Amino acid sequence: MPNPKYAAYKSAAPYFNLVRRALGDVVDGEHFFDIVTDDVVYEVLYDISGWPRVIRGRPDLMAQFRGYCDNIELQSADKLIAHKTDDGRVVVIEYEVHGTILATDVKYNNRFCSIIKIENQKVVHWRDYMDSLAAWNALTAHAR
Repeated sequence: MPNPKYAAYKSAAPYFNLVRRALGDVVDGEHFFDIVTDDVVYEVLYDISGWPRVIRGRPDLMAQFRGYCDNIELQSADKLIAHKTDDGRVVVIEYEVHGTILATDVKYNNRFCSIIKIENQKVVHWRDYMDSLAAWNALTAHAR
């Protein structure tokens, strides 16, 4: 049963569930926000208006995803490929998300690659790459 504490993040559930599944038993916690440390560093290597390049700490990460969930609803996340290093401290995941930009009803499809550093079964650092053009096209398209 989903934790009511995270009800505001329902529109990103496909992403959160994919990440949780990808990391399996190398992390502890049920929800995405349970598997990150209080002082997690979430770094994105792309420029999208309203999304900072570096987010520090779980509270700021949750606030940023709250804004995401207010603007995009994901219907699915798939095509997961997970690469675990020998020592299990770094996991690289490749995946796609599929959703809708809520303000315009424009379809949103994107590809990502994330490099995740893990210590003591929690995510301490996340570095994210995505198809910036796909995001730009969806975010700047006019309503259908």
